[in-house]
Amino acid sequence: MHSAAIFGPEGLSVTKWEQGFFREANPWGFILFARNVESPDQLRRLTGALRDAVGWQAPILIDQEGGRVQRMRSPHWREYLPALDQMQKARDPMRAQWLRNRLIAAELFDVGIDVNCAPLADLVEDQTHPVLRNRLYSGDVDTVVEAARVCAEAHLAGGVLPVLKHIPGYGRASVDSHLNLPTVTTPRKRLETRDFAPFQALNDIGMGMTAHIVFTEFDPSAPATTSPVMMRYIREQIGFGGLIMTDDISMEALSGSVAERAKASIAAGCDVILHCNGDGGEMEAVAEAAGPMSEVGKLRADAALAQRQIPVPIDISACADELTSLLA
Repeated sequence: MHSAAIFGPEGLSVTKWEQGFFREANPWGFILFARNVESPDQLRRLTGALRDAVGWQAPILIDQEGGRVQRMRSPHWREYLPALDQMQKARDPMRAQWLRNRLIAAELFDVGIDVNCAPLADLVEDQTHPVLRNRLYSGDVDTVVEAARVCAEAHLAGGVLPVLKHIPGYGRASVDSHLNLPTVTTPRKRLETRDFAPFQALNDIGMGMTAHIVFTEFDPSAPATTSPVMMRYIREQIGFGGLIMTDDISMEALSGSVAERAKASIAAGCDVILHCNGDGGEMEAVAEAAGPMSEVGKLRADAALAQRQIPVPIDISACADELTSLLA
């Protein structure tokens, strides 16, 4: 049985301790960061070693949005504009969005990464924090839905699974949840018709990631990740039926130890805990607190992984040339 966790290894290769821990803990998947990335060959060795440690084709995730949040960078991989800048600059924004994400998927698949933490369906607001703002697609609901759908489809065509984030909407956050807990006091009706609307329209995507953010109209006492009220709303009203992972459990928006955060997230209704910093002691605590994946979580996970496919053949250099021309 897989533990209800996704872990990030510490460095460029799997250590002996990690090899033993991953074999025993059997996390559902892994996530990579810039600290894990050096070159294509090194990444292929790392992704292979992670899967060897658990003995199956475990999903390997990354945040490769392009722009500021891009773990794989030049000289080995393309650099991309921030998503909002590209949407505003491109002659045909949706075609450019598809090309960008099909290229990203090709780069990921080539090194053994088969899940990307994108698209983002959060809306640009006047108060959106700079840590998020230019990673988004638009402040218009219909535009965001279309751009997020295009991003997801481009990834699937490239053999990479998308993760919809940040459910149920992070655009109104005026503080950085890596450091502080954002609180939103917007009336319920406005949230439902605006902030939550893109996620409802995209609720068939196979995996999603929570937002560490308090919506006082729903639950003033806990952020969405650890709120049973919000998680029930996400399932029943937004209608998201896929696997839900937490945003990074190490972020300072959450209170308590990592074990307490993990327990609260699972109790609230998250399927799997995302722990990113590579700290061995924290990983042990999270694995124990998260416990094994629930039966319903396993069904959602299996349904998501069933969408993995061999990439649809495409001329990558022609895609790159077309994207360049659309941005000229």
